Amino acid sequence: MKKVCVTGAGGYIASWVVKFLLSKGYMVHGTVRDPCDEKKNGHLKKLENAEERLHLFKADLLDYEGLCAAFAGCSGVLHVASPVPADRHVPNPQVELLDPAILGTQNVLNACLKARVEKVVVVSSGSAVLVNPNWPLDQEMDESCWTDIEYAKSIEQWYAVSKTLAEMEALEFAKRDDLTVITICPSLVIGPMLQPIINTTSLLLLSYMKVEGRTGGDVMENTERPYVDVRDLSEAILLLYENPESEGRYICSAYSIRTKEFVAKMESMFPGYNYPKIFTEKNGRAILNSKKLKGLGWNYRPLEESIVDTVKNYVDDGLLEKGKPFPSSLRF
Repeated sequence: MKKVCVTGAGGYIASWVVKFLLSKGYMVHGTVRDPCDEKKNGHLKKLENAEERLHLFKADLLDYEGLCAAFAGCSGVLHVASPVPADRHVPNPQVELLDPAILGTQNVLNACLKARVEKVVVVSSGSAVLVNPNWPLDQEMDESCWTDIEYAKSIEQWYAVSKTLAEMEALEFAKRDDLTVITICPSLVIGPMLQPIINTTSLLLLSYMKVEGRTGGDVMENTERPYVDVRDLSEAILLLYENPESEGRYICSAYSIRTKEFVAKMESMFPGYNYPKIFTEKNGRAILNSKKLKGLGWNYRPLEESIVDTVKNYVDDGLLEKGKPFPSSLRF
């Protein structure tokens, strides 16, 4: 059985990647800050086949030696770990975002070279694509579109800066050092959580359903956002790793929808929650083209299925009030 290492294994996306790898028969190495932290990583040990085929290693992105130990004997590395701020305001972007993303990616790739890893998939972000004011308004954004770094800095979009620079470094590294590196840029990721600690994009969806944490109370910007289900994204990551024809950069996005329409869809399916009542219009463009990824055979589930599974997960985890009306049956 081939060994594959997943960085940041206890995170939202990475936990699903680990789950899918285990279900497909892989031996899995996972890097985490503390393998003994049951609150953050205990859910990984409960996954099916984890006892026999999952090994957690203590390492963070700035720990080169720890990464080398985790990658030893692995034929592939799926680099998912990267800091995601819960708030747009980042007091120290260099330390909090840029160093872990850029230097961390360099450490990961150098450790891959040392371990003679055959293939690396680096999970970038749609934010490495979207922040580009010069892209034609009537044109979907494809893999040729990159975030304008200087513009992103000027509006303090530090997460976008960190992901863009890290992805650029990954692709340049591949050219310099003859390492097979694939990058994937997912849009906003939704879907059920496996991990116990709530992630940033789940906070966004929760803000659609209750006032707590929602800036302006019942008022919300009606902006266009792209979405993809965490399970569809995880399958895309494995597809890129396993498919010998994958190369370069891939966008991974399923739907683009305005906030008001998304909230209306949620409310029609799950009435009774505290949805926003007023929407202020905000121009924006968030049409990401996933044609290249679909060309490898990638597909995605209906948006309604993602919403249902996400909301049920929130209720089961105690993040939303129980007893609200649920649809008795839904077909997709």
